[in-house]
Amino acid sequence: MKVVKVYEQGPPEVLRYEDAPEPELVENSAIVKLDAVGVNFTDVYLRSGLHKTELPIVPGQEAAGVVAAIGAGVKGLKVGDSVAYTGVLGAYAQYALVPAWRLVRVPHGLQEADAAAVLLQGMTAHYLSHDTFPLRKGHRILIHAGAGGVGLLLIQMAKRLGAYVITTTSTEEKAALAKEAGADVVIIYTKQDFEEEVKKLAGGAGLDVVYDSVGKTTFEKSLRCLARRGWMVIFGQSSGLVPPVSTIDLANGSKFLTRPMLPDYTSTREELEKRANEVFEMVRTKKLKVRIFKTLPLSQAVEAHRLLEGRQTTGKLLLAP
Repeated sequence: MKVVKVYEQGPPEVLRYEDAPEPELVENSAIVKLDAVGVNFTDVYLRSGLHKTELPIVPGQEAAGVVAAIGAGVKGLKVGDSVAYTGVLGAYAQYALVPAWRLVRVPHGLQEADAAAVLLQGMTAHYLSHDTFPLRKGHRILIHAGAGGVGLLLIQMAKRLGAYVITTTSTEEKAALAKEAGADVVIIYTKQDFEEEVKKLAGGAGLDVVYDSVGKTTFEKSLRCLARRGWMVIFGQSSGLVPPVSTIDLANGSKFLTRPMLPDYTSTREELEKRANEVFEMVRTKKLKVRIFKTLPLSQAVEAHRLLEGRQTTGKLLLAP
C-alpha cells in the first residue's frame, strides 16, 4: 500500500510518499480501508518538530473508511461497516490498524468525507463549547481563526447555545465565511487591532471566554480582553507556543487559563461515542454545516501541509488515499 512517512522533522518537504506493507491484524483491533483522511495542525506539529516524537512515523490522526478485517475479541463491528476515528496515529495511508474501541460508526445518510472532515474538529468544538467552558445564552465570547476548520464549527455551536460571538480572520473572504457561520462581529486582524475592537464592543465589561488556537501572537491581547473571572482557553498554537505565564498575570481579574486536549474529553468509549454521535447527528440533520475546503490525493500531502501552515485554507482539508 501507499503511505506518507516522516523520517526527520522539518518543513513540509520531509513528508515522503512511498510503499509500505499492509498492517497485520491484531487482537481487539480492525483494519480500515481509508477513503478520507483529515489534515490537522497536530500533523503539522509532529512533522515540524513542535511536538517531539520517535521517528519514523506515518502522520495523521483522523480518517473515515470501511472495515476491511476484524481481529479477535472485537464485538459490534463487521466487515463492510462505514467507520471513522481520531486519536490514532498513522492515517496518511491506504489502510490503517485501529483499536476497535476508537472506531465510531458513520450514520446512514452521512458521507465518509463529511465524517472525516468533522470528527476531530467537530468534537473539539463540542467539548470547548459544552464542557471546557459550557456556553449559555448571553455569554460574550471571542473565537480566533473563525474561518478555520474548528472556528467555523465552534461559531455555529456557540450561536446555537445562545452566545454573542466575536471572531477574528485575516481577510474579507474569510470574514464572509465566518459571518455565514453566524458570527455577530468579525474583526479582520490584519486591518484592525482586535483588542481595541473587542474593548469597544464589550463596553469595558470584558468577555466571558476567549477560545484561542493561534497561541503566541494573540495570547497577551486576548487575556486583556477578558472580564473578571473570564476564561482563557488555549487549544492550539498555529503561531507558536505561548511564552511562560506568571500567575500574577491571571490575578488581575481572577482569570482562568486552561490548555484542553481532545484525548482528555474522549478518554472512555462511552464519552467518545456520545460526543461523536452528537456531532454526527448535528451534521446529518443540517444543524451543523461542514465546509470542505479541498480534497487532495494522498501523494500531495506536502502541498496539503503548505496550504495549512500558510493559512490558505477555509474549513477542512482532506487527503484521499
